[in-house]
Amino acid sequence: MALLDLRMPVLDGASATVEIAAARSATRVLILTTYDTDEDIERAVEAGAIGYLLKDTTRERLVDAIHSAARGETVLAPRVAERLVARLRRPAPVALTARETEVLTAVADGLSNVEIGRRLVITEATVKTHLLRIFAKLDVNDRTHAVVTALDRGLLERR
Repeated sequence: MALLDLRMPVLDGASATVEIAAARSATRVLILTTYDTDEDIERAVEAGAIGYLLKDTTRERLVDAIHSAARGETVLAPRVAERLVARLRRPAPVALTARETEVLTAVADGLSNVEIGRRLVITEATVKTHLLRIFAKLDVNDRTHAVVTALDRGLLERR
């Protein structure tokens, strides 16, 4: 069992965790730190830490956490767990293909499917296929909501 801070002289806690994991050691790493940013938490967990506690944890909680981590159980400070859950609940970033962006830009310009097809030199059926994919990605049901949602998310440039 190793209890590490993220900020240490010579080698930071995440890098030390990587080295411990690379050595195929049975040593489990529990991070105890004051740093609770998403980036810090993610680096430590990806490095192989079994737990992540903040230094404001009580002595009793720390002792329990060390025993739990030694048994192989994941241990997270409540604030860290809340951050991870909140992060997982955020909608995943949506990416439109270049062609989907062209189609949606044409929709924003007020063009019909036929006009979009002419502008992009594709069939009306292909335009409809692109629109269905766009609707699914943006979780919308119509052209207007697709444009508004894409603008809100920065997927289309405002003109």
